Amino acid sequence: MPTTSAIAAVGTHLPSRIRTTDETERRLREGNPGTPLPVGLIRRMTGVERVHEREPGEQASDLAVAAAREAIAASPEPLDLLIFSSASQDLIEPATSHIVSDKLGLGVPVFDVKNACNSVLNAVQVAHGLIVAGQARRVLIASGETPTSAVRWRVSGREQFVRSFPGYTMSDAGAALILQATDAPAGPGATGAGIVDLAFSAASRHWSIGTLPMGGSMRPRDLDATYFDIDGRALQRAFLALGPELVTGLLARNGIARGDLDLVLMHQVAEPHLAPIAERLGLGVERILPTVAQHGNLASATLPIQLRQALDRGLVGPGSLVLLVGLAGGISLGAAAVRL
Repeated sequence: MPTTSAIAAVGTHLPSRIRTTDETERRLREGNPGTPLPVGLIRRMTGVERVHEREPGEQASDLAVAAAREAIAASPEPLDLLIFSSASQDLIEPATSHIVSDKLGLGVPVFDVKNACNSVLNAVQVAHGLIVAGQARRVLIASGETPTSAVRWRVSGREQFVRSFPGYTMSDAGAALILQATDAPAGPGATGAGIVDLAFSAASRHWSIGTLPMGGSMRPRDLDATYFDIDGRALQRAFLALGPELVTGLLARNGIARGDLDLVLMHQVAEPHLAPIAERLGLGVERILPTVAQHGNLASATLPIQLRQALDRGLVGPGSLVLLVGLAGGISLGAAAVRL
């Protein structure tokens, strides 16, 4: 039985179409002449300069496939499981993993894992458990995020604009990870590549703070439910109220000091949120890789894209110890310590 799982490959796909924050605000002003919208508000509040938009007709599965092909090219050994992990999906049924698998030409079991912006991190949790249990040897985790389709461009007034505000900083993206079984020790003090430990928690009483109701049983055919409805301030307060115990506990039980971490990858919604949330979780902002200004909120693709960028820039490499921190609507918190 394998001791743990290790990241064998990372693939990403960022659509080349860019929508700048200036373009976003201009479109909002032109489409809502009766609602005064302050110039420069989105940049001042979020620090986001631009977001990525997929091509017309491109699906969540297409973004996932583009990233998956990159990961498979880097680690081409046979796979025995595909997990599609995303807040987005092509259809209510069937599971988008079937569509991804068909486009990739795979013949392996598939299923979806969905938990808002923590979808990929939860898929890592599931894949890791299956590998350690001997149920799988190599697992492809693929995400395709298409949140720009749920942006509200016509608002009824300032209140609806505020509730729609977080959507204007969301990006389309694809990401993929390949996890594979390894016998390298991964416990306290170990230096071999592998997942050292994972931890998760949820405060589900906050589920109504941020929603995208379309297609569900609550509002199956309500056109107004096809847009994001999020209380951004309440979401930030909920995350700050979680406390540091999940992250500090993971580090403590594995003998990891904050200074031992080579890099922290953390889901990012807005630049001003980074420092207070990092400090609340017992982490220093100095080791966090900032991505939200240039790429927007990448939803569940955030962590793999940050890891790919860190590898490409030489910020981390073989032997580096990285902490992945996921924050998601619902709300939930996840963390994974990984030796590369």
